[in-house]
Amino acid sequence: MMACSFLETRARHRDGPGRSLRAMALAASALAAACGPGEEPPGRSAAALPVAPEQPPADSGASELLAALDAGAGGEAEPAATREALRPGRGDKLASIAMRTFVYAAPERGAAKLGYLRAGAVVERAAAPSGDAGCPGGWYAVHPRGFVCVGKGASLDLNHEIVAATPAGPRRGQPYPYRYVVSRKPPPHLYVHLPSEAEQRRVEGRSRGQATPAWSLRDEALLGEPEPLTPFFASRRDLPKPFGAAEKVRFPAHRGRARADSAFGLISTFAWTGRRFGLTTELDLIPIDRTSAVVPTAMRGVEVKTEGTPAFVMHHGVRTLKPDASGELKPDAWAPYRSGWVLTGKTAAGGAYVETDAGAWIPASALRVARLGRDFWGHAARGRKWIDISIELQMLVAYEGVRPVFATLVSTGKGELADPTITSATVQGTFFVREKHVTATMDGDDLSETSVDLRDVPYVQYFHNSYALHGVYWHDAFGKVRSSGCVNLSPADAAWLFEWTDPPVPEGWHAAFNDKGGTLVYIHA
Repeated sequence: MMACSFLETRARHRDGPGRSLRAMALAASALAAACGPGEEPPGRSAAALPVAPEQPPADSGASELLAALDAGAGGEAEPAATREALRPGRGDKLASIAMRTFVYAAPERGAAKLGYLRAGAVVERAAAPSGDAGCPGGWYAVHPRGFVCVGKGASLDLNHEIVAATPAGPRRGQPYPYRYVVSRKPPPHLYVHLPSEAEQRRVEGRSRGQATPAWSLRDEALLGEPEPLTPFFASRRDLPKPFGAAEKVRFPAHRGRARADSAFGLISTFAWTGRRFGLTTELDLIPIDRTSAVVPTAMRGVEVKTEGTPAFVMHHGVRTLKPDASGELKPDAWAPYRSGWVLTGKTAAGGAYVETDAGAWIPASALRVARLGRDFWGHAARGRKWIDISIELQMLVAYEGVRPVFATLVSTGKGELADPTITSATVQGTFFVREKHVTATMDGDDLSETSVDLRDVPYVQYFHNSYALHGVYWHDAFGKVRSSGCVNLSPADAAWLFEWTDPPVPEGWHAAFNDKGGTLVYIHA
């Protein structure tokens, strides 16, 4: 099995969480309230598709146990004012100062992990800690659920240097949550502050007044206007490293070079000494002229807002037809390659043309038409969300009940329909989304990709072991097999799907976990 290798999911499972009595009680209560009933996957093969069992109701004893555990001496409950201080919502906040600040279901290390915050994120917290077991800085309840330990991973100081050095978070919901660049050869140096011209000459051998190449100017245009320097960067202070960030050799002005064939998401870019520098999510500064900016793909799926069947144009240069006043079909606009349409079911010229809900008629031979899925699990009857992925069609269709609501082209594993345990094929079967990351880092374990150090891969959703749905910024081959086993989506489609599926990722969080499973994913031939 090849699939995808992401640093974030390995970090989550590196230390398997234990379960104390209090942790289990709090976890049961928090998950029941926040996520509602979940379901266990009904099976792992497309050949056998039994009905998914209903998740039993949350144990009513959990809330009683919580009440007993939280009661004061002699069984008396804490005063209302104290209880209010233990809940978020009074304006108090904390900041993440680690690459992954985990949120726990209970105020102790052995509790289940509900997700994590990313360095620089600021979220609402309770005014007072809920305890300090294994956490001298105290466990604080955060919005909308869970507890964070103040210490190496989080701070109550909103002016902490990590926060000051992180001017913005990911642009969640946008196709590209960051601006992306790929290293040129040789790869860029990782500066610890905005370097003086003398430092650039010493580190890079750059000549005074050296002109910026024309290709770099084009790349800068793709990145948009640079941000104004914040006081932190204008001071040229050395950048701090978030806890958990990769440690590299340290020189006075830089931390060595980036890995060969690496790619980065940039939080911000700054104009400095006649050049442009980008701030990475691990808080390094790289010269933009040592990288190539990612060119956004035009690939977009289609939202299905009327009754019909999704389809995609798979030929270049297809002209649509529209009826004139007499009803005769006449040539009209061009239909772009991979554009999505919704077919009404009406045909003309003996089936040679099909009608779309936009009123255009398209040659049937130019289209790849979805095969609307069968609901084997009763999800449709209950109106639930589920995802159907066809490897043969390289197409994903999202459903709410029996109704398709979205469709797009994907890139699944290069092994196509072969055995995924020995090839790069995508696993087939019925699964549930179990963890979601706004971005994650794909490392060199995914040897088939064009880069071995892909930072901030957008909108990653794990559904089985190391298999995930995720956006890609390093290829534009949607509609064809391409990956090492994961399901590749265009960034725009990955962003849409990320916000649509369960479990939801709370605002300000970078990831959410639900081992009981969220939205159902069915992958088949």
